[in-house]
Amino acid sequence: MRIGPYELSSNVVLAPMAGVTDRPFRQIARRFGAGLAASEMITSDVRLWTTKKTKSRMDHAGEPEPRVVQLAGADAQALAEAARRNVDLGAQIIDINMGCPAKKVCNKLCGSALLTDEPLVAEILSAVVAAVNVPVTLKTRTGFTRDRRNGVRIAQLAESCGIAALSVHGRTREDFYDGAAEYETIREIASRVRIPLFANGDIDSPQKARAVLDFSGATGVMLGRGAHGSPWIFRDVNYFLSHGKIAPALPLSEVRATILAHLESLYAFYGEETGLRVARKHLGWYFEKLQDAPDVRRELMAASTSALQFASVEKCLSQIADEAAPATWGGLAACAQG
Repeated sequence: MRIGPYELSSNVVLAPMAGVTDRPFRQIARRFGAGLAASEMITSDVRLWTTKKTKSRMDHAGEPEPRVVQLAGADAQALAEAARRNVDLGAQIIDINMGCPAKKVCNKLCGSALLTDEPLVAEILSAVVAAVNVPVTLKTRTGFTRDRRNGVRIAQLAESCGIAALSVHGRTREDFYDGAAEYETIREIASRVRIPLFANGDIDSPQKARAVLDFSGATGVMLGRGAHGSPWIFRDVNYFLSHGKIAPALPLSEVRATILAHLESLYAFYGEETGLRVARKHLGWYFEKLQDAPDVRRELMAASTSALQFASVEKCLSQIADEAAPATWGGLAACAQG
């Protein structure tokens, strides 16, 4: 599939997630076959770009193309200016966030709160598209409340404003992440627009990806929480979509190498203190996905340095490998596929 001048290697992409899809995680997801991996949400208020957090979110060194930056805001001109500056810094696709349900975001009329003001949506999208010479995409939800699902109108509006691709989470803002995602609205959107459309929400296995694509008619799928602790899910989904069967299990040795490499990249990217803290979150997800993994949460949380944390993880992974008979290693890795 194509977005602007870019031919994607896969129609399976990583969802932008604040606190998760930093540069180290994006690079891992791309190595395992994600067609795109957008940055964490960056505010359109350039006055806040001097903070350490925002600076790290704008760091794309070594990322494969196309590099995607997601912006959030409620002022059309501020978003346009933020888009221009990010393109100057190397962004090749600009994604606009109109899907975040977080209270602190919606209270500023950003994220999914924008779905309540369709004229403002049109103003923002038109301003950003006019401001840059790269594709502009939109991440949204099916509506703000269950009785005001205006996702179809938003999608048509986006297409008319020049949006190059659309990602839709199958929940309203009112739903937050509760219940099950619905794909009926996404199916209707697919029938009404011609731009590429990614279906998002509760896609956590190759079989689910296939089912959602078949039902919705979307061009691709966007994986979010399904990639927590199992970035190799992109490999598995791509294989299933191409071959119609489950991929050979990822060897436990490669699972181990991925986790350890992820740790090293987090320490290098954030430094000792922040890297140690961010790693805890990812390690919790990794060990949750690994079948028969020892309960190491307390030990990992107690590690006071990156060296101690790394050593603890190496020990635990070696224990899993030692205790697993060779015939069951594939089962361990298959469980890690999510």
